[in-house]
Amino acid sequence: MRHIEQLPEVFMITADSSEITLQVTGMTCASCVTRVEKSLMAVPGVRQASVNLATEQASVQADAAVTADMLAAAVRKAGYTTKDLQDATPQAAPRLPAWWPVALSGALTLPLVLPMLLQLFGIDWMPDGWIQLALATPVQFWLGWRFYRAGWKAALAKTGNMDLLVALGTSAAYGLSVYLLLKHAAHGMPHLYFEASAAVITLVLLGKWLEQRAKRQTADAIRALNALRPTTARVRRGGAEVDIPVEQVLVGDLVIVRPGDRVAVDGDIVEGRSHIDESLITGESLPVAKGVGDKVTGGAINAEGALTVRTTAIGAETTLARIIRMVESAQAAKAPIQRIVDRVSAVFVPVVLVIALLTFLGWVGFTGDWEQALINAVAVLVIACPCALGLATPTAIMAGTGVAARHGILIKDAEALEVAHAVTVVAFDKTGTLTEGKPSLAAVVAAEGSDRGEVLRLAAALQKSSSHPLAVAVMAQVRHERLPIPQAHDAQALPGRGVQGVVRGQTLALGSTRLLRELGLETGGLHAEAQRLEQHGSTVSWLVQSDAGQQRLLGLLAFGDTVKPAAAEAVSRLHQLGIRTVMLTGDNRGAAEAVAKELGITEVRAEVLPGDKAAIVKELRDAGEIVAFVGDGLNDGPALAAASVSYAMAGGADVATETAGITLMRGDPRLVADSLDISRRTYAKIKQGLFWAFGYNVLGIPLAAIGLLNPVIAGAAMAFSSVSVVLNALTLRRWQGVAGARAAELKSPPSRQPETVDALGEQRCA
Repeated sequence: MRHIEQLPEVFMITADSSEITLQVTGMTCASCVTRVEKSLMAVPGVRQASVNLATEQASVQADAAVTADMLAAAVRKAGYTTKDLQDATPQAAPRLPAWWPVALSGALTLPLVLPMLLQLFGIDWMPDGWIQLALATPVQFWLGWRFYRAGWKAALAKTGNMDLLVALGTSAAYGLSVYLLLKHAAHGMPHLYFEASAAVITLVLLGKWLEQRAKRQTADAIRALNALRPTTARVRRGGAEVDIPVEQVLVGDLVIVRPGDRVAVDGDIVEGRSHIDESLITGESLPVAKGVGDKVTGGAINAEGALTVRTTAIGAETTLARIIRMVESAQAAKAPIQRIVDRVSAVFVPVVLVIALLTFLGWVGFTGDWEQALINAVAVLVIACPCALGLATPTAIMAGTGVAARHGILIKDAEALEVAHAVTVVAFDKTGTLTEGKPSLAAVVAAEGSDRGEVLRLAAALQKSSSHPLAVAVMAQVRHERLPIPQAHDAQALPGRGVQGVVRGQTLALGSTRLLRELGLETGGLHAEAQRLEQHGSTVSWLVQSDAGQQRLLGLLAFGDTVKPAAAEAVSRLHQLGIRTVMLTGDNRGAAEAVAKELGITEVRAEVLPGDKAAIVKELRDAGEIVAFVGDGLNDGPALAAASVSYAMAGGADVATETAGITLMRGDPRLVADSLDISRRTYAKIKQGLFWAFGYNVLGIPLAAIGLLNPVIAGAAMAFSSVSVVLNALTLRRWQGVAGARAAELKSPPSRQPETVDALGEQRCA
């Protein structure tokens, strides 16, 4: 398996722009989100503002002149409080548990609702009206003060939110009860509605407490990743080993990793051999064999061997820090479907207030019973809670991106997660994606009049300074045969074709069949051998000599690359999901079709240039397909940018991971199908959450308006609507990807022998 290289930054920050993330407190529903966003967008210089109700964070992209204080002032003006996450200090633990307001409110409310329960058993009992007043008043104005405070701020901002609805509804029920008590107290106890106002506040408090508990579980992925951060490192300095805070480690320091320790930094092993457990970083369930020259990632766990690691990245530049930023970014971002909710939320509360007023006037007009009219209007206000609307999308996104991260799938933004559910075609690059990307030289065949050894030496001269996998294979063979390599001059790459240079005064080119055709050369006597090699899956490169304007074919080199063990299963799973697969490669058609046949891919586009890959992706999209492209190379950048959803294999070129919307943390193509599966499940949870959120209101408001919904029942339904939406999203945490499940099946017992682990490691990682 390739090591995790550079991951993309979460945001592209330029010299004249900045990204500021604020913690916003006091938001209770989707209407709050809309108001905060509008306030932030009103600040001069703000380019974009996105507020997430589930994480209670605001992400603002603005000109460099915009400061966190300016944004905080705008948030405060909108009626909320905020703090800069960068400067946040840990809060002291509260002296009382978070559930105490719920418990106290419930204790005060129970005597008020007890008569309703006793009536079910034929017992007629009711506490005195003044006792009801004494019990309901602290619930209304002390424990329920938060609703008045937030509702008043919303009213000052000429908007509405859940708190305003609750405050108006419960105040109406409480006020009506006080009026009736004072009016009829001397003539016997009238029917009062203190139980309605108190029960609604209690149920809403209970719902918000349960909601907060559930929301914390959606952030488990971030907490798990943060828990991987080591706090100290053992560093070799001045001939001695000392333990220092990890923040004091410098690039180039030698860090000692003892058996059982967590790797403190990203680095290269300079001494020792061991097995490294990277499961919480890459989703890889089996420990990976590591030795001198291999890379290790901070946060991984060392198994049995002592290691000395030379530090290559610290602090915010470590792989773990980048992973955490990516997951936080995806969880804070808004999915496109959220825009619908935002538009609805902007007018939701005013519409509910109008419906409540019409309900009151309608009942008064038709029945003349203004008491019943007021109670029905209260039920309308209470049932219509927009908090479930605001939570449906972000909680599902948080749960989906979190579980994906635990399985080695890093989703860069919420839009990629949402779009992936609709993918109809997956286009794969071949080398390094479906194959190991570590080709070996399978054959060197000289043309008539040429010598095999000379062909190999000349090819090595052209590729001596290249890091291309084919060049590495040529150099390995030359070293194995101990052949001298002549000096090459003016060597340059021919993008998508090969390489050329001057060796011993003659211009040489080594490249693909496409290059051969462009030069107008025929394969001649090598045609049959080349065809045979291609049919066996080898990639053929041709060595051509130019002399006084004349080209002559000197020979061919054939390279073999091993197909990844999981590639066939990955393609099969995509087909089972009803997704078509296409291979796009610059390799020759024979080798490409041999790999495609082995894997079950039905459509192959071979001998294509990097720009051609992007054009083919665009062609598929123009035909109405939702296209995902999977690649890991420098030449995959244009195709990744052109795709509807782009996947980069970690360990590939930086341009691939920076362009891609989804990064696969290990080179297992089955993760593509896993990511599509989690996307479909997440999108289904979003739709289910929105259905229930809208459903509560679409069904509940008319029932309340026609008098079929008691305010207490309305309060319970409203309180548990948001809880049910969050709990439904949390079921995503039980998702188990096929790639992870299969790897877990391979996991050996603790008594396994190192040879067995090595064998499994080769099977898994190569």
